[in-house]
Amino acid sequence: MKTKIHTYLVAALTFFMLVSCKKTLQDLILDNNSNTNKYVEYFIAKDAHSSDKNGYKVISTTEMKFAVKFDNSAMYQTIDPWNQLDINKLYGFADNNMQHHEYSARIGWRWNNNQLELFGYVYNNGAVSEKYITAVPLNQEITCSIKTETTNYRLTANGVSITMPRTASTEKAEGYQLYPYFGGDEKAPHDIKIQIKNLP
Repeated sequence: MKTKIHTYLVAALTFFMLVSCKKTLQDLILDNNSNTNKYVEYFIAKDAHSSDKNGYKVISTTEMKFAVKFDNSAMYQTIDPWNQLDINKLYGFADNNMQHHEYSARIGWRWNNNQLELFGYVYNNGAVSEKYITAVPLNQEITCSIKTETTNYRLTANGVSITMPRTASTEKAEGYQLYPYFGGDEKAPHDIKIQIKNLP
């Protein structure tokens, strides 16, 4: 009886390890594909916060550059009108070798005043700050970047730049990739598709 139980446990553990390895391999494939300079579609399903592609990727850089295309799915209405002002997250990185709710820099977005608005969205020592960048058109390529400077992040979208404080102690941005995320307090009211392409 013990032999059968032992055999079952070994088989179950082996299966778990294979599944875990497969997931890790998929994450590695995702990370490799993210550097091919081709658009990748990030899909946020209705009633979800996170996008379907969010594999772990280590970041060590002084500048992240990317292009993005929003389609008509970026137009939405929140249940609570106040939540319309919440900023969704587009792309960026955790910094200072810490979790992203401690140190990070992202470009955020929201549908407000019948237009798509982009923001800088930054955490320093656990405190979040946001700053308007510009409004951008739908169904067009928008070039963006997040650059680390001595004591600032420089966030650029469609040729418009802002600066926001950076208190991280690392010379480069050191952390992990951050992907599209809806919210805020509310989840996505419908399916949302965002095309992102990494730029050299």
